[in-house]
Amino acid sequence: MKYLSATVCLLLFLAGELDLQAKPKRKEITEDPEANFEELWQTFHKRYAFFELRGVDWKKQYETFRPKVIKTTTDKELFGIICEMLAPLKDGHVNLKARSGHKGKYNPEDEPHFYREFPSEQLVQELFQLTNKNLRGNGFDKVEDDTKLFRHAKSDKLGYLRILEFEGLSKQKANDALDRIFAGFAGLDGLIIDIRDNPGGTDAMVYLIAGRFADKTRIGHHRRTKKGAGADDFSLVKTRNLEPLGKTQFTKPVVLLTNDASFSAADVFAMVMKELPHVRIIGDHTNGIFSNMFEAKLPNGWRYTFSYQRYYSPKMVCFEAKGIPVHEEVLNTKADLRKGIDPVLQVALANISRRTK
Repeated sequence: MKYLSATVCLLLFLAGELDLQAKPKRKEITEDPEANFEELWQTFHKRYAFFELRGVDWKKQYETFRPKVIKTTTDKELFGIICEMLAPLKDGHVNLKARSGHKGKYNPEDEPHFYREFPSEQLVQELFQLTNKNLRGNGFDKVEDDTKLFRHAKSDKLGYLRILEFEGLSKQKANDALDRIFAGFAGLDGLIIDIRDNPGGTDAMVYLIAGRFADKTRIGHHRRTKKGAGADDFSLVKTRNLEPLGKTQFTKPVVLLTNDASFSAADVFAMVMKELPHVRIIGDHTNGIFSNMFEAKLPNGWRYTFSYQRYYSPKMVCFEAKGIPVHEEVLNTKADLRKGIDPVLQVALANISRRTK
């Protein structure tokens, strides 16, 4: 029979016999381990910014791990395979999280030295309690809280400002807090800024705070965004300027305290501040993950993130995976904590005292 009747065609279509582009059922789309693996690999392939810098042949990773995923691969097995594939990236912005109800959260970054030395939140808190005590011992008044972002104190000549993170306040509330704090710093000879153990936040907050130290308008950083699968498929360079903000700017000697647990926006803050002629950085290099995070969701509900932008200093230097270097390297250790010493703070005080004589 040359032609099928409309009724027969409809029955065959419903049975799936004539649908040459038949789509699998929704459950198959969402749960198929092969489809989920392919989507994650392809998205990284097109948008991840640092395969070459981190020494990872992503196509080789596909050839190694794709054959391990088959139709019957379980969620637990798939999660393990993907984690193993991501491991060589060692990027703190790479995260994989299974959907609610499934155990699984993964980040391939090597643990920072700071967290190896201070592996619990209690130890970290003890360190900053010691910092506060050491400040008091050097003539500073009690460290005060101002909003969730800032801790500050001052002596007759010097100020101390700890920035806990770079997000969590509106622009107006952050500016109000900074106005209060910097009014208290008026007339001081120097300032210590502490961004050790800072998880990051937003560029907007970075520039809101850094603008309080800007001596003039200058380039803050450059940025390029990964746009496609080619190694050089990046956007044009986008430049952000640092502008003086606030009624007055603090342009006297500043020491910035950093360590390898200063992440993301804290990396950016250190890069921007290092360009200012009155700023010196003491401690350990920052973590070295500057990019905003690309966030996506797999068909099976798992969420993942990664770095998709390259940040550059005003001189077009990329510090990804290296962090912003310091002018003087000093590390915090548990041994010093037990002795009641914060050597990073002590070196900072000595540095700024020399520069304010």
